[in-house]
Amino acid sequence: MFATAGDPIATGIVASLARPGGNVTGLSNQAPDTVGKRLELLREAVPALRRLAIMGNSGNAGIAVEMRETEAAARILGLEVTAVDIRRADDIEPAFAVPTGRVDAVYIGADPVTGINRARIHALALKARLPSTSFYREFVEAGALMSYGPKFPDLWRRAAEFVDKILRGAKPADLPIEQPTTFELVINLKTAKALGLDVPPMLLARADEVIE
Repeated sequence: MFATAGDPIATGIVASLARPGGNVTGLSNQAPDTVGKRLELLREAVPALRRLAIMGNSGNAGIAVEMRETEAAARILGLEVTAVDIRRADDIEPAFAVPTGRVDAVYIGADPVTGINRARIHALALKARLPSTSFYREFVEAGALMSYGPKFPDLWRRAAEFVDKILRGAKPADLPIEQPTTFELVINLKTAKALGLDVPPMLLARADEVIE
């Protein structure tokens, strides 16, 4: 049983969300409908946003899907997109040499490579004067401007409900994969000030947490 799988179909964990098959089920942190919302929130904080770099490990099936969804959402919003691949730690510094001066903000796809190196990534983003956003609040705690994504404690609580059902005799193959239902907006006001951004008061009022 899993609590926060990225894309359980693309990674081959289950056959479908409705009927997982096999002996595993749980919750996915997939929330494709929130990609556009994440970019809209970023544009509220960065009104001059016209060009976006999307960075992530395209070798990770879940991140590859996230990057494609983000690129599609960005184009719908009329943004120019530059995709930059980060597959290992050595790719991080060169990745920031690509978009510097050519983009207005950065979207970071979160996987083990970017997660472990998130402080370094956001230090480079700050040095390049690039606001950054992501799916995970931990990236904001490391210095990203903002994040909008699932409330993971809620997913973990719901995972316990799956365990209860299975212990009572339910078959994992018959339990549909569930997706996030609650989300949070986190804004790093320290980063905003360092970038010279005035985050609109209405946006700050909507945030679940503001890091000061």
